[in-house]
Amino acid sequence: MAGSTAARPGRPGGDLRTRTLQEATAVVAEQGLAYLTMASLAKRLGTSGGHLLYYFGSKNLLLVEALRYSEAALTEERAGLLARRVTPARRLDLFLDLYLPAGPRDPRWMLWIELWARSGADDELRAAQQELDQGWQRDLEAILAKGVDRGAFAVDDVPGRAAQLLALLDGLSTRVVLGQPGAERRQALAAARSAAAALVPAADRP
Repeated sequence: MAGSTAARPGRPGGDLRTRTLQEATAVVAEQGLAYLTMASLAKRLGTSGGHLLYYFGSKNLLLVEALRYSEAALTEERAGLLARRVTPARRLDLFLDLYLPAGPRDPRWMLWIELWARSGADDELRAAQQELDQGWQRDLEAILAKGVDRGAFAVDDVPGRAAQLLALLDGLSTRVVLGQPGAERRQALAAARSAAAALVPAADRP
């Protein structure tokens, strides 16, 4: 898998690893990655900075691991969403709701913003970003394709429309998570629904 971090012998036990990722996410959400140090994180966890550095390699790799951990639950939710017996329009709406952040400084989205800021100059981070993005792209394409097959959506270029909609969702999400004026979650969801209606129009019924 692109950008994956191979497990090493002696990797921290699941509990310590999970707590490390959770604590790192909390610090990034509260203060940003610049304020996260292995030493300060280790102090919060009751271990040593060298211990964390050995197992996670660097702050950048810790960021990637934290984001993968955060995204794992959403990957399962998307799988459940694809399997639900609902109309294509309802499935798309649920996808939009799942994608958007919960509000300002949403922890998962703070991780994404930190990753975007660093991936341009780091091949490993860029590969990780592309890997995680592809999961959302793939599942949205599946939603749109199923809607087209059922005669619910009038879309000729499913991958293209999915990419356009995701780009718009990223912009809306960034405004929400940064707490910009007029960018509350309910407003972002309304804008996302409007964009989806334009990019994924309903098929004309005979």
